[in-house]
Amino acid sequence: MANFKGHALPGSFFLLFGLWWSVKYPIKFLAKRNESSRRRSSRLCFNRVELAEGVVKAVFSLVGILAEQFVPDGPHLHLMSEDSKSWVKLMNWQHSTMYLFFGISGIIDIVTYSSSWIPIGLDRLLLSLAVFIEGFLFYFHVHNRPPLDVHIHSLLLTAVFGGSFIIMMEVFLRDHIVLELFRTSLAILQGTWFWQIGFVLYPPSGGPEWNENDHGNIMFITMCFCWHYAASLLIVAISYTLVYWVMQIKLKRAGAIELGQLKVSEKNSQVSLLNGSDEE
Repeated sequence: MANFKGHALPGSFFLLFGLWWSVKYPIKFLAKRNESSRRRSSRLCFNRVELAEGVVKAVFSLVGILAEQFVPDGPHLHLMSEDSKSWVKLMNWQHSTMYLFFGISGIIDIVTYSSSWIPIGLDRLLLSLAVFIEGFLFYFHVHNRPPLDVHIHSLLLTAVFGGSFIIMMEVFLRDHIVLELFRTSLAILQGTWFWQIGFVLYPPSGGPEWNENDHGNIMFITMCFCWHYAASLLIVAISYTLVYWVMQIKLKRAGAIELGQLKVSEKNSQVSLLNGSDEE
């Protein structure tokens, strides 16, 4: 991960999941408010979505592990060098460990939503643990580095540990829309901030590198982090609003169709009554 691509990869994972959640949870919440006899079929549909999400999470994690281990300068599953008796690419191993726990979370999602013997809430517990492990590893990841490097990663920990805490609350407060949207905003923040770290520490265009000892840069990065979160909240708000509008339009169309069918049924009933009266 000590390059731009290494930060863009997890950033893309978190960003994709955050954007997906910003659509999924409003749909789930608004659908529950408007469902009636279709409740069971709706629940089965969302269970399948959760199952598919677990598969994607597990696949993404596997891709991350393979990328960390088998890049040209990666450890290739060697933890210690036999020649020098020293550790081999511990940074890659740390990142692989992070992906491992997200993979376990994906597997638990698959088992939870494909069977009935796993208790509800275990999926959120494992996801919370995976996010906590991510923060735990990053906390011990940046010691003895330049101030800007340490600070920009420390800001990431705010989103990571905050997300872990919110997901842990979801274990006990299941399907709480406010918590789900809060978690979504932090996931988007993680995604965009990983990209920001890549641009700051490893400029992809070969531009001038940032002065990592300049306090002004640290102040700007702190402010930039707040802007990232403001953009994340805006994305969540826009997604919720768009989902609400689309569902309202569909409800109105469904209502108009049902009203039309009711009128046709009433007319047919009246015609049947008149025909019956004529025959008498």
